[in-house]
Amino acid sequence: MFKKINSALLKCRRVFQNIQTRKQSDEVEIVLNGKAVKVPSYFTILQACRREKVTLPSFCYHERLSIAGNCRMCIVQVEGQWKPQIACSVHVAKGMKIHTNSPVTYQAQEGVLEFILADHPLDCPICDQGGECDLQDLSMRFGNDRSRYTDIHFDGKRAVENKELSPLIRAVMNRCIHCTRCIRFASQICGLDVLGTSGRGYDMLVGTFVDKMFLSELSGNIIDLCPVGALTSIPYMFKGRSWELMRANSIDVTDAVGSNIVVNYRFDRVLRVLPREHEEINQEWLSDKGRWAIDSLEMQRLVLPMLKQTDCCISLEWHDALKLACQMVRCAKPEKILAIAGPHASVETLVVAKDFLNMIGCENTYIERGMPGLGSSGDIRAGYSLNIKMSEVAQADKILFVGTNPRFEAPILNAWIRQAYRNNEADIYVIGPQCEFNYHVTYLGNAVSDLSKAADAMKGAKKPLIFVGIDQLDTKYGGHIMKSLFQLATSLKAPKGWEVLNVLPLEASFAGALEAGWKPGAKELLNKEGKMDLLISFGADQMFYDWEPPIGSKSKMIYIGFQGDRGAELAELILPGCAYTEAGGVYLNMECRSQYAFQAVSPPGKARQDWKIVRALAEYCGICLRYCDHKTLCTRLAQISPLFSHIGQFEPRVYMDLVGQLLCVDNTQGLDKCKLNVAMEELEDYYCSDIFSYNSPTMVSAKKAAKQFAKSHYAKV
Repeated sequence: MFKKINSALLKCRRVFQNIQTRKQSDEVEIVLNGKAVKVPSYFTILQACRREKVTLPSFCYHERLSIAGNCRMCIVQVEGQWKPQIACSVHVAKGMKIHTNSPVTYQAQEGVLEFILADHPLDCPICDQGGECDLQDLSMRFGNDRSRYTDIHFDGKRAVENKELSPLIRAVMNRCIHCTRCIRFASQICGLDVLGTSGRGYDMLVGTFVDKMFLSELSGNIIDLCPVGALTSIPYMFKGRSWELMRANSIDVTDAVGSNIVVNYRFDRVLRVLPREHEEINQEWLSDKGRWAIDSLEMQRLVLPMLKQTDCCISLEWHDALKLACQMVRCAKPEKILAIAGPHASVETLVVAKDFLNMIGCENTYIERGMPGLGSSGDIRAGYSLNIKMSEVAQADKILFVGTNPRFEAPILNAWIRQAYRNNEADIYVIGPQCEFNYHVTYLGNAVSDLSKAADAMKGAKKPLIFVGIDQLDTKYGGHIMKSLFQLATSLKAPKGWEVLNVLPLEASFAGALEAGWKPGAKELLNKEGKMDLLISFGADQMFYDWEPPIGSKSKMIYIGFQGDRGAELAELILPGCAYTEAGGVYLNMECRSQYAFQAVSPPGKARQDWKIVRALAEYCGICLRYCDHKTLCTRLAQISPLFSHIGQFEPRVYMDLVGQLLCVDNTQGLDKCKLNVAMEELEDYYCSDIFSYNSPTMVSAKKAAKQFAKSHYAKV
């Protein structure tokens, strides 16, 4: 009942706002520092100042969060008002005269900073925020050059007990200036009403109401939002200063979203990862796994070429290792060679490896994941990717999840979905197991047969969206699921250019591999064909946990990767490759949008870039690949697909109608008994969902904390 009343009130409010917007759609003329300018009538003074490139200080204001007006730092003088006004919450009006450079404004800003600094501790030398602190910067520009603070006239600075919000975030609340950015982010973006305030004025405290942790897949972003050093990163604590760090623009490869990141490094060591703003993908957010799983780069690394003999590995020089690899390739029949792409393989590696194998007569280039139900529609981009821009997800009014949990499979995409839920009142329906969502969902069932209920739920949608988990396409009912959903998507009346059916991949290399011509189903091929003379793994490890070499098999294996795991354990020859921070390269995200990751640090030991290893192996085998450096390789990439050369652009989908015609629907019996499974149902499943994050001590500690917190009395509060 409350939800219906709240929904009706929100609709009335939206209608009233639309009427106001239509009435106020014209621009109004204001006078800003003596200059007449025209701005939209719905602007606040702060928005008008930023549009006109007028610098106005602020602590609590953030364009992606609601307005709080706590810090009073953005104070300005408005003629006709008896006192200065805060710019972030006061709307402009016709003929308003605003002064941001008057003595009254400067005196007010100095006074606000003086009050803030009166309670702020003098621990800048040991604060991790030093050098990139908003309070430092604004104090230098807008503050006074002397202080009136003395211990004689004051009782002393405010002292608050420090706390740890989680194993990842440390809260030094002596430094808190009560901007409430962290509270608004937790509530509005993360969907967790965990943080709040207690007390007022001097006694105001920011924290949790009960003794619980702030655990979320996006929790690390409150560190970036904090304008002071009140919230700091525990894994990065006391490791470096901002002016000591070098930076390289890169792409997050822990999921298929393709979040833009900045890799900070020093002395050939990656120290931290920060988000990089991209309006159409990740805005300015980053998942916790992409932020803190970087310590996995220093664990279990392969740094030398090695040959396995009996129970030990013998280190080799590159010449001897490539010579042995050449002999293994020549001794194998081309049709009995199988190459398997791992989750972090770049497009350069995939293209060079495919060219090399094709030139020796081998067509067996596969990815780990299988999609038997797609059939030939796996060759069409619309059959395995997100078919609309992520930024357009926020416009949806009805959303259907089929065997997926975007909150943990694609946290940044889930932030767009939550934006549709909050701002557009989107109704969200789920066919699958009950998972942890940060918005209200309606469960329609967990069996494949429950797909028939989706038509009634999605009826009347103006901009519907259907998200299918990639794991469901790896089942024997995958073709039936896609066929039913394709028919449902076709029956819905969506605007032109609005693609309803979308698939959510999990691996960073998934879309790039299929675009380069690699095929799904490496495990199925191994089980079907049986013995292979030679396996070449490009960082593929996961599938080998469920596969054992046949008894009496004489097949050999070459492992090319940066982190030795199950694949390296089974390999006879190990060639050390590079991680994404050491090699860079082109990656296609789930939108099939190509993005380039720059190299940050040098590879450790004798490790080399994966595509250069394959290029050198081709020379030893007497194969001439017509590229020798990255520049000429980019020419080859452009020949294969326009996506590889159109960096950063989203390409609209074509041949969407063919997806339904090429699907393979073999078995339709037992649909009532067939249940949909989701790998990441709860938060503890998110932190160590793959081998890369499982090798991260930070992610392991976060998983333990989430598992322990789930048993507490306040877990569901």
